[in-house]
Amino acid sequence: MKRIMLVCSAGMSTSLLVTKMEKAAEERGMEADIFAVSASEADGKLNDTENPVNVLLLGPQVRFMKAQFEEKLAGKNIPLEVIDMKDYGMMNGENVLNTAIALMDQ
Repeated sequence: MKRIMLVCSAGMSTSLLVTKMEKAAEERGMEADIFAVSASEADGKLNDTENPVNVLLLGPQVRFMKAQFEEKLAGKNIPLEVIDMKDYGMMNGENVLNTAIALMDQ
């Protein structure tokens, strides 16, 4: 089971994208735990050793936090990327899931 964490400013706007990503994963027969948290909740999830995060995707509205998250992820082997603004705006769960999978496969 892969854990994909999306981070946005409040964790709200990303929840619709999570639903679309879950649907895309289900259609592929892929088991994934996809969830959204606010930037302030992210640290707790990243430090959860029982349920480690496999990939972290930042919402476009918090792209300015990428360097901070890169520091937090140093040595944890968790890939990080900012969600493409077009995919985010269109709520294209399929494309965002493809991005997450590509990052995990690197």
